[in-house]
Amino acid sequence: MKKTYAFLAAGILCASTAFAQSGNFSRCSAMEALHEQMQQDPQMKLRMDDIEAFTQRYAKNTANKRTAGVITIPVVVHVVYNTASQNISDCQIQSQMAVLNEDFRKLNADNAKTPALFAGVAADTEIQFVLATVDPNGNPTTGITRTQTRTKSFSTNNAIKYTSQGGKDAWNTSKYLNFWTAPKLSSQGQQLLGYGQFPGGSAATDGVVMAYAAFGSRAKCPSGVYYTGYDLGRTTTHEVGHFLNLRHIWGDATCGNDQVSDTPTQQTANYGCPTFPHVTCSNQGDMTMNFMDYTDDPCMYMFTAGQKARMQAVLAPGGFRASLASSTAAAPVTSQTAQTTTEATRVMNIAPALVFPNPVKADMNVSYAVTAENANVQVEIYNILGALVGSYYEGSKPTGTHVFSISADNDTKFGALKNGMYICRIKGAEAGKVIRFIVER
Repeated sequence: MKKTYAFLAAGILCASTAFAQSGNFSRCSAMEALHEQMQQDPQMKLRMDDIEAFTQRYAKNTANKRTAGVITIPVVVHVVYNTASQNISDCQIQSQMAVLNEDFRKLNADNAKTPALFAGVAADTEIQFVLATVDPNGNPTTGITRTQTRTKSFSTNNAIKYTSQGGKDAWNTSKYLNFWTAPKLSSQGQQLLGYGQFPGGSAATDGVVMAYAAFGSRAKCPSGVYYTGYDLGRTTTHEVGHFLNLRHIWGDATCGNDQVSDTPTQQTANYGCPTFPHVTCSNQGDMTMNFMDYTDDPCMYMFTAGQKARMQAVLAPGGFRASLASSTAAAPVTSQTAQTTTEATRVMNIAPALVFPNPVKADMNVSYAVTAENANVQVEIYNILGALVGSYYEGSKPTGTHVFSISADNDTKFGALKNGMYICRIKGAEAGKVIRFIVER
């Protein structure tokens, strides 16, 4: 096993290795970007050492314990384009959001292909992503910005993250996961797919940068613009893994250490779609289908429980990205008030509520408990953009638990709910509860 930062020396070669193997693109440039950042900021290594120590303590203390619940991270996508074709559509952006939520919640259909050897450690990370509904000034937003630039190509020097350098300034990185889509990414003559910033870097540059045609899923939005072979959104899943403190599965060294106990030690990165088992480093087979390897999009489809613990650690109280887990930047905004709904600040008379099953296939049930006698209950459903889909007045309800059903296919109150993420808000006389659920047929 290598030391925690042994990945650096080999990792900076990531781009050239990936390019040689793929023939067209660098699969990942996160390590190249990290090397540049650490040269510019010598204190970054100390911060990363502290983050790693916290992560190891968290993983040890929470082993075999249930998480507190699903963490929702508000997202803003900054589309930076030079030509019209690079100004990707809302559909392409939504398709990437859907892929992230499927991959991180273990809802992706191809997870069923996980070999029996690894099935027991394949994990729902209990992290999900939603486009922001409130901008940094408190105004309603779609969670998407669009900026035309004269710059034709960006690199890992983070210029895309500054308006003054032809890009777009980040929104508050303590409240939003910032994505930038670039007209082109390149370094030393090689074309790049994307890079995510590891925890410990500068707040001004925090986030994930993606080439515009490596962001989104052709399967979910066929009208989008994509690079062949990198058109299922998995490069973004990989880079968000880095953003949440995951290493490459081979530890960026020969038979290296990714600081995760349930991923097998493997010799190096895998490419294409290897046949399982591909045995290296005396293991029983490389975990080639892990999102943190370099295989093609159709051939990566799982995170492990150990990787989940690392990501949960960075979002836990005291973690480097804890503020993202408590951000209210994705709270529903109503057209009537144009105000952020901050239910937690009010006196509650609706107890914790539940949507089940979740994800929803056809019919769904909404359960809630009333803690104040004769509360007037209103149920509202919003789509991922914060737009009201429909509302239903349940009427005056006595204390106790109540359940009602909704048909996702064609409900008389809410209509047909298309596949995607929704927000159910149950309001009482003075307050309410917000529940996020996914419709997936």
